Amino acid sequence: MAESSNWTHLHAQLHRTLLHRQILPSNQRLLVAVSGGQDSLCLIKLLLDLQPKWRWNLAIAHCDHRWRSDSEASANHVEQLAKNWGISYYLETASDIPKTEAAARHWRYQALTEIAIAHNYPYIVTGHTASDRAETLLYNLIRGSGADGLSALTWTRPLLDFRLPILHFRLGNSGENPNSQISADFRLENQDENSQSKIQNLKSKIYLVRPLLEITRSQTGLFCQEQKLPIWEDSTNQDLQYTRNRIRSELLPYLETHFNPKAQQALAQTAELLRADVEYLELTASDLLQRAMSSIADNPQVNVQLPVKLNRRILREAPLALQRRAMRQLLQQILPSAPSFESVEKLTTLIVAPNRSQTDPFPGGAIGRVEHPSIILDLKF
Repeated sequence: MAESSNWTHLHAQLHRTLLHRQILPSNQRLLVAVSGGQDSLCLIKLLLDLQPKWRWNLAIAHCDHRWRSDSEASANHVEQLAKNWGISYYLETASDIPKTEAAARHWRYQALTEIAIAHNYPYIVTGHTASDRAETLLYNLIRGSGADGLSALTWTRPLLDFRLPILHFRLGNSGENPNSQISADFRLENQDENSQSKIQNLKSKIYLVRPLLEITRSQTGLFCQEQKLPIWEDSTNQDLQYTRNRIRSELLPYLETHFNPKAQQALAQTAELLRADVEYLELTASDLLQRAMSSIADNPQVNVQLPVKLNRRILREAPLALQRRAMRQLLQQILPSAPSFESVEKLTTLIVAPNRSQTDPFPGGAIGRVEHPSIILDLKF
């Protein structure tokens, strides 16, 4: 149990957020990702102080990418904090150093999910802030993203994007010691369909939660200073070869100085508004896709298998925004990787294209063709 501390504005703000959004229910096991930086230290301290009210079972997970020469010392620092607070600590160290930010992020979420599965934590909690949300919006805007990318960093989402081929875990030599390092035993060839089903069913109950999305990085820094929390500075945050660091260190300060002193809050608010719009559009597009595919599916929840037949008349009645989303949802279930804007446009164009029109092959070999009054999506032989 954490020592009592003064009830600050951030304590009250987080408590209100949790009551309003119901994203971290009481009496739950929470795995908190702690890097040692100011945002994650602020998060774990707030949760520890709120623990008597919410009766959580808290644990810390630390992911060592091995990017820095002091990464092992940083992990030891976080482990000591966990011991001081009397909570469980789990460490995952990358066997291969990730080469890019995207690779590091993907590995990190896989590692956190492995730990959550192995130790029965249905919630993984991260310290993403309103500042991170603003940076992500700008990052995706510069890359040419649509509303989905601009509204990234949601309050909560199920961790279903990372399909881990794992069933059995082996802990370190320390047995049930929660401070031991965990590693996954990847053995696909001996797993039957029931085993795979159990993995997916378990993973569907694990949620990623970001409760600090209304709090800025300057607020977390001030909180750590007031609470005398020992921040471990990450030197890679100053490396301007990373795009996000340039946005954080150069672009956002410029916007705040010359355009809006509360640019971070304004951008984070824009992301929040877009998120509600995206959720509505995705649900509506899903309904459109199911109606357009109704002739080949008795089950209202369409299980997509090639060939796919789409009713062009139903699709033409919908606005272009919904047509694009429906086609993207379809391609997401068929293609081996996330569909590009070009792929979505190719298929969407067939909704109003002349009879016998067809696309060039999509990744994986499928093609779309018009057979009036339908679009047929099938493998090219």
